[in-house]
Amino acid sequence: MNVWLQITDTAGAVLVFLGAAICLLGVIGMVKLPDVLSRSHAATKPQTLGLLLVLAGVALRLRSGMDLATLALIGFFQLMTGPVAAHLVARSAYRTGQIERGELLFDDLDAQLTEPGQEAERPDSGTGRS
Repeated sequence: MNVWLQITDTAGAVLVFLGAAICLLGVIGMVKLPDVLSRSHAATKPQTLGLLLVLAGVALRLRSGMDLATLALIGFFQLMTGPVAAHLVARSAYRTGQIERGELLFDDLDAQLTEPGQEAERPDSGTGRS
C-alpha cells in the first residue's frame, strides 16, 4: 500500500474521531445547559463543526468524485439548515414565553412583536438602547 494512502486514511480516521467527539460534546451541552437559547447553541454550533469534520474524514477515505460531490452537498445543506432551525426554535421559545427577557442583553423582537400604540409588558425591554 502506498504511504500517502496510509497517511490520508490515518488523517481521515483522526478527523472522524474528532468530529464524533465534538458532536458528543454538543449532545452533553444539550442535556446539561439550563435554558432554550443555550441548548439551541449547543445543538447547532458543535454539531455542525463535528459533522463537517466527519465529512472531511470520510472524504479523505473515499476519494471518488461522486462521493466527494455527495459529501459536499451534505455539508452545504447542513450549513444552510442548522442555523435556520436554531433561529426558528429560539424565536418560537421567545414567543411562547419560555425565555427570561430580563436576562437578554438585546431584545430586538420586543419592538417587532408589540403592536403600535400598545405598551410593552415592562418599561425596560432590555434592548440596551436609550
